[in-house]
Amino acid sequence: MRRPNWRGIDSFNDLTQAQAVHSLYECCSSRIWSIRVAAARPFPDAESLLDEADLILAELTDTDLDEALEGHPRIGERSTSVASTREQSGVVGADADVLRELRVSNAEYENRFGHVYLVFADGRPAEVLLDILRQRLHNDPETERRVMRGELAKINRSRLTRMLSPVSEGSLQ
Repeated sequence: MRRPNWRGIDSFNDLTQAQAVHSLYECCSSRIWSIRVAAARPFPDAESLLDEADLILAELTDTDLDEALEGHPRIGERSTSVASTREQSGVVGADADVLRELRVSNAEYENRFGHVYLVFADGRPAEVLLDILRQRLHNDPETERRVMRGELAKINRSRLTRMLSPVSEGSLQ
């Protein structure tokens, strides 16, 4: 939704409800999260938006959280999402053995917890993401759900910050 004359939070506040929901859904694939954050406008500043987004994320039901996870590819898999591709840029060119171990560990994680392994990749190398995955396999389901929700909050904050930034500071996604 960003345009060359984008003015950050002011432009976001000026979007129609449908445009705001669409922009937010591109950040987090939870319909209820997108609707509730959009409905909380106008925000006085970017930090208020980020804080409200965190609060609403913390209140999501497990079903809503599962919906949000559906928008995230497995670590190491190709994605059609510009945001996910950018976030997983550190995995590109990883050693074939590391990528194979990621596939195996991703499957083990999904079997154990019933959802995709979600981590704030932030361009970190595949080896680091694999190490984190292996550590998190030792969590009990309740702890892992809490950790995963925290990682989703980091991803959302990063994507929201990028969404608010002027077009000249990066891509449109």
